Amino acid sequence: MARKELAATGAMKELMATYFRDLGEAAEKHTAPVAWCTSVGPAELLRALGFRVYFPENHGALLGATRRANAYLPRTHALGYSPDICSYLCSDIGAYLAGETPLDRFGLERVPRADVLVFNTNQCGEVRDWFEFYGREWDVPVVGLVSPRSVGEVSPRIVDDVAGQLEDLVPALEAVAGTALDAGRLERTVGLSRECTDLWREVLETAAHRPAPMSFFDGCIQMGPAVVLRGTGEACVYYRTLLAELEERNGAGVAAVEGERFRLYWDGMPIWGKLRDLSNLFARFHTSVVASTYCNSWIFEALDPADPFRSMARASVELFIARAEGPKECVIEAMAARYGVDGILFHDARTCPHNSNTRYGMPGRLRRRLGIPVLTIDGDLNDLRCYSEEQSRTSIEGFIEQLAEG
Repeated sequence: MARKELAATGAMKELMATYFRDLGEAAEKHTAPVAWCTSVGPAELLRALGFRVYFPENHGALLGATRRANAYLPRTHALGYSPDICSYLCSDIGAYLAGETPLDRFGLERVPRADVLVFNTNQCGEVRDWFEFYGREWDVPVVGLVSPRSVGEVSPRIVDDVAGQLEDLVPALEAVAGTALDAGRLERTVGLSRECTDLWREVLETAAHRPAPMSFFDGCIQMGPAVVLRGTGEACVYYRTLLAELEERNGAGVAAVEGERFRLYWDGMPIWGKLRDLSNLFARFHTSVVASTYCNSWIFEALDPADPFRSMARASVELFIARAEGPKECVIEAMAARYGVDGILFHDARTCPHNSNTRYGMPGRLRRRLGIPVLTIDGDLNDLRCYSEEQSRTSIEGFIEQLAEG
């Protein structure tokens, strides 16, 4: 048994293909400057300056999903990069060293060469090291934001600091882009990002319905435009189409997982190389993973076109991954209630401690507070050597038996 596929997916794949082809053309023919950006970096600022924006974490996810990552990891480790650091970083650099990329399906022979690399450390500090490899390789500028982590209260002082850093980026980015920042264009771009955010939130919230019309595994695929096309009208058009399909499913009682019995919350990164296998495993047990912290990471409700720099800064600081344990637990508790979950599954990703919330007692605290079963599985986002198929399947089967016993 497999989850029911969404009809809109075909349009999404074509949208993503167009994005990559445009990016490749810009890099090869120099029709526009190319900026690399971390997935929750200042994409709005870059788009407002006319850059074509590339997100290497998306490339890392593609390497994982196509199960090509493990072939490239040793090349980066041989350079002295530790096997314990981000497997996105190591598989991406390894693929570059091998001269290979899954983007070849879109006609790109190599990843698009950057004119500037722009990071934000709100999700992890390793993105800076990742970008600095390419900065040295291509002799291009690497600039970015050093955002705070483990944030408790999002105070005006913290927001002011990040907003100031954003403003300080402008002269360097203008120099690379060869144009001055237009305030109106920035406002319009932030407005489109906010619209995309609102639509993506509505898409995800359709899964609060019983039965859920989409699952976490659908979300990992459908989030593509929210990641790489935030700040564009195309992303908004797509999510209106997807939302209409999901609302139609809810009206007709169509479930992503046929015969839905149990509902779970997934915390942490996807295991990209096992996405389909895990989806099918849960579907076999009539279990729908209806919500996650990962897919919600591209909801930026603070964005405000009337105050672009401060609202971009607040959105950056409010990001779930950047928060302290207490605020994170409150978010998960609220999500568990909203989506009516029967249990929580935590993924402890070996090379991604920043997005693994299992290491300081959170699973136990939530189990006691919410009174629902909690399971932790070991794995990784890309490095499949860290994942035991048999052990995970046995753990998940036992967990679902526990849910069945009530």
